[in-house]
Amino acid sequence: MSELTLLVLQLGFLLVLWLFIFGIVYALRSDLFGRRVRKMTPDAAAAAPAAAQPVEPLFSPAPVAASAPLPPVLAPTPSGAALTEPVYAPTPSSSGHSVKATTQNASRLVITSGPKVGTEFPLTAESITIGRSTDSSLVIRDDYTSTHHARLMLWNGEWMIQDLDSTNGTFLSGARVVVPTPVPLNAPVKIGATTFELRR
Repeated sequence: MSELTLLVLQLGFLLVLWLFIFGIVYALRSDLFGRRVRKMTPDAAAAAPAAAQPVEPLFSPAPVAASAPLPPVLAPTPSGAALTEPVYAPTPSSSGHSVKATTQNASRLVITSGPKVGTEFPLTAESITIGRSTDSSLVIRDDYTSTHHARLMLWNGEWMIQDLDSTNGTFLSGARVVVPTPVPLNAPVKIGATTFELRR
């Protein structure tokens, strides 16, 4: 084999190796920081005010008794079509649980399913970060949990769950959380393969 052929093979191998490295770095960046937001073109920016007009609600729910559970709110997608799965909006008692978890009535986080089932964490005034990262307060290691997946935090004395732009989403009573949402007592919160509840 000539020296020129050997040099070409070495350069080709280095090129393939660098392509793999760039692919790995791009995948890690997407997992840590989410997708890059594209800037609006001048034409799209001019059309934005028209698209921002208030949208008429898809339906108007009939009045129900205060003790009856309300269905989850369907949030419209940018195209106007409803999502295939229910998503949470910050409406009172939308999970069917009437008592919100607060600093007065919630004292512990109990894992009800997943690898750490049965584990309990005391609730303090500090936020609880959840994800695969070792610097998370609650570390969950499975293929469906993002590095920084969600945050459980206090807001005016009430416990709220916030999804941190995770890949697979955070679910409260079976509905996807899209905005910081109050967590009722004993309502299941699902992150990856793990489900937990806030209890007295």
